[in-house]
Amino acid sequence: MATRPTPLRSGALALGLAFALASCASTGGAPAAGSGSPSGGQPAPASGNRALPPGLDGAANPDPYPSTYQALPRRDMAIVGGTVFTATGQVIDNGVVLVRDGRVEAVGGASTPVPQGYQVVDARGRYVTPGLIDAHSHLGVYPSPGVPALSDGNEATNPNTAQVWAEHSLWPQDPGFNTARAGGVTTLHILPGSANLFGGRGVTVRNVPSVTMQGMKMPGAPYTLKMACGENPSRVYGGRNQSPATGMGNMAGYRRAFIEARNYMRRWDNWRRTGSGDPPGRDLQLETIAGVLSGDILVQNHCYRADEMALMVDLSREFDFRITAFHHASEAYKVADMLREENICSATWTGWWGFKMEALDGIEENVALLHASGACAVVHSDDATLVQRLNQEAAAALSAGRRAGLEISEADAIAWVTINAARMLGIADQTGSLEPGKRADVVIWSHNPFSIYARAEQVYVDGALAYDRNNPAYQPRSDFELGQPGQPRNGGRR
Repeated sequence: MATRPTPLRSGALALGLAFALASCASTGGAPAAGSGSPSGGQPAPASGNRALPPGLDGAANPDPYPSTYQALPRRDMAIVGGTVFTATGQVIDNGVVLVRDGRVEAVGGASTPVPQGYQVVDARGRYVTPGLIDAHSHLGVYPSPGVPALSDGNEATNPNTAQVWAEHSLWPQDPGFNTARAGGVTTLHILPGSANLFGGRGVTVRNVPSVTMQGMKMPGAPYTLKMACGENPSRVYGGRNQSPATGMGNMAGYRRAFIEARNYMRRWDNWRRTGSGDPPGRDLQLETIAGVLSGDILVQNHCYRADEMALMVDLSREFDFRITAFHHASEAYKVADMLREENICSATWTGWWGFKMEALDGIEENVALLHASGACAVVHSDDATLVQRLNQEAAAALSAGRRAGLEISEADAIAWVTINAARMLGIADQTGSLEPGKRADVVIWSHNPFSIYARAEQVYVDGALAYDRNNPAYQPRSDFELGQPGQPRNGGRR
């Protein structure tokens, strides 16, 4: 579906001045340390092969739009005294989180020593969690304002548009990124919409102010492919009297595309092996699907019904690829054991029910039942408003599970919006939990994050203060919002 209380004191002035340079710091220069080069699914050219002109061999430049992300200005620090949810199943009362050079250095109890020179952030009476991750967002591709000129999330021109990339539509001035950050969201997975069987590539971004997509793009995050089963493709194209118009047509369309991609890979493999004759013509659509078959691109599959999830699993076996996650997945609870055995995550909501037939069997207990079965459960937004309240959506899912008699702890449930989301995006080695060596994406909450009263008070991305509810210097606005009616100016006068 494509839709639409103690403030930080120490060093605040210096950090505030540094933050004024944030958008410049996050948009230029070389990729940050640890930057990867996501593969386009092509094997490296064999030695001795003739080099092709630029752009004709995807393997020669598998990441042609590389990240230029640079961390915001930061200091080594110790967050002390708060109740720490690590997202590893542990809650530490009166905990300490040490951050050095933008990475988590240590997490422990009150006796954890604080190195000399570290900035001390007082979190007493408050709660500390990893930064939240929205695994399904359309911010930037369906930005605010919602006008046709910015409606760039669905290339609804063909059932197979695997050649398009969401990052090429992403508008970094979308004010939704700022409101998501105020809700504790530090990482987002931006997807094309679900009009097509193959909707195109998704991109994972760091939630920092930037004037370019590349300045937000997460270094080393794998590319993803949005696929969609169910009503949307058959409704869109059946309404045009073309295929697919039915579930049968959907499946035939997937199979045809994977057959073509297998043959495409075979032609390139033969040319690389022999080095003779003309190379195959480059096909961006087949190149993306070939990336799925090689395991370099992660399948993110919009799919509501349990029977259709089972069909998609069979499809993955037929062509030997892996589905990383089902999105929306309203009936995932019906096939929870299958999803656990296949190691497939389910990203879903709590209260989104009945807005179309394939969502009719959605239940509030879905997330909790998946978790209780041992499957990977994720709470996502798919919505510019819900992304601001992912913690509350997780709380609603936890409450529904407990009403159903499932004993699930808050220490486990925090994983639904942190480490499990990181897992389905292929970035769990970098973020999603408070563990030594990981990026210091941290949120300090006013209350327990599962409370309706909880507000994100400070939000850190790579150890840098990116949002502070109590300090206007750390409440960035989009360029689009500057000068809009109702915005404070002239020292706060309206």
